[in-house]
Amino acid sequence: MGFSIGIVGLPNVGKTTTFNAITSICAEASNYPFCTIEPNIGVIPVKDSRLDKIAEIIKTEHYIPTTIKFIDIAGLVKGASKGEGLGNKFLSHIREVDGIAHVVRAFDSEDIIHIEGSANPIRDVEIIKTELLLADIEILEKKVEKLSKSHLHEIKKQAESFKKLLFALNENKSRQEIEVILKTFTEDELKGLKELNLISIKPYFYIANIDEKELKQPNHLIKLKEYAQKEGVEVIPICGKLEEELNQLPTEEKQELLKEYGMLESATDRIVHCGYKMLNLISFFTTARRELKAWTIEKGTKAVHAAGKIHTDMERGFIRAEVIHFDDLIKAGSEVKAKELGLYRLEGKDYIVQDGDIIYFRFNV
Repeated sequence: MGFSIGIVGLPNVGKTTTFNAITSICAEASNYPFCTIEPNIGVIPVKDSRLDKIAEIIKTEHYIPTTIKFIDIAGLVKGASKGEGLGNKFLSHIREVDGIAHVVRAFDSEDIIHIEGSANPIRDVEIIKTELLLADIEILEKKVEKLSKSHLHEIKKQAESFKKLLFALNENKSRQEIEVILKTFTEDELKGLKELNLISIKPYFYIANIDEKELKQPNHLIKLKEYAQKEGVEVIPICGKLEEELNQLPTEEKQELLKEYGMLESATDRIVHCGYKMLNLISFFTTARRELKAWTIEKGTKAVHAAGKIHTDMERGFIRAEVIHFDDLIKAGSEVKAKELGLYRLEGKDYIVQDGDIIYFRFNV
């Protein structure tokens, strides 16, 4: 099962435009099959320049990048927590994702109607946050009530921990304050909390949907960035017209246009990389039979579980992992030289895989 990010926001703020801009890069990933699974789900390749360099050294022209899933979720309106609009459907879909990309309209236009009458990013953000919070509070209240009836010490202790979180949500405490509370939870309590799929504690970032005028003279964008900075989250501006133009250009011309706007990479690439980082993900590589492939795991994953990402048999019959880091392979310049220099090493099942590790798993089933 891959990692997923839900694209959320009020109706008519540019969610689908953003989704289309992100998923249009699927066309560049011809090595990855079934790029678009459904009209509202896109499995997007994560660009990684290390793949080109590894491919050059191991002499293969074929490689498969790792991916991340983006889901375009139906628009939310006031009262969604009580079932207004597509509220119940919206909430059930968003509970299933790992993280959230919150699209906010950050430009004025008389031609495009805003559901609240005008563009106001902070107000729009607060509407969404309030609805998600109300929905989570209702779920947590029911869980606390149920746990509190138990006579078992461990269950009652879990109820007390959940009460602390419930109080924090009711008081609309900041993300940082909630994280402090979650650090006091035991492993079992965190497992129980995960089963509730609370939306308001999922990691998130903002996507500011802007026009070319806002790109050159930011007004709404500055306010949203100031707001996000207090929360400690990122804001990525995306101009649909510019992204559409970029996606139609060859690589060199694309880089030139990005330079004109003072950007190192397109907004779509930044969104994918931001989502990857937000979910605390890293990549490792495999080169079996000269097929180079990138894999996604959470930071802190042990070698035996990383093997399971490839196949359950590899996890079940894990013997050891032969590992070289990307940096060491590049320094050596070839696999033969790397082995001569003793840069390959054997690691056991408890080895913590590092971002950029190139691994050959030995197993027996």
